[in-house]
Amino acid sequence: MLGTTLQETRVYQEAKEEGREEEARSLILRQLQRKCGVLSPEQVQQVSTLSLERTEELGEALLDFGAIADLETWLNSVEISGLSRD
Repeated sequence: MLGTTLQETRVYQEAKEEGREEEARSLILRQLQRKCGVLSPEQVQQVSTLSLERTEELGEALLDFGAIADLETWLNSVEISGLSRD
C-alpha cells in the first residue's frame, strides 16, 4: 500500500459508494413522503433495497406521482422485471 492514499483504497471507495446510496435513498424517501403521504413499512423496505440506479430512476419518476398508488405501481413494475437489485 506504499504510495496509496486513503482515498485510493478499495475499502474507502466502497464505503463512499455505500454512503452515496444511503443519502440517495434517504432523500427519495423524504420526497415520497412529502409527495404521497405516509409510506407503509413495506414500501420503505422496498425503496431501501433498490440499487442506486433504480433509486435515481424512482427519484425522476416520483415527480409524476399524484398518489401512493403511483408508487405502488412503480414498485410492482420494478419487482416484476426483477430489477430491484442490479
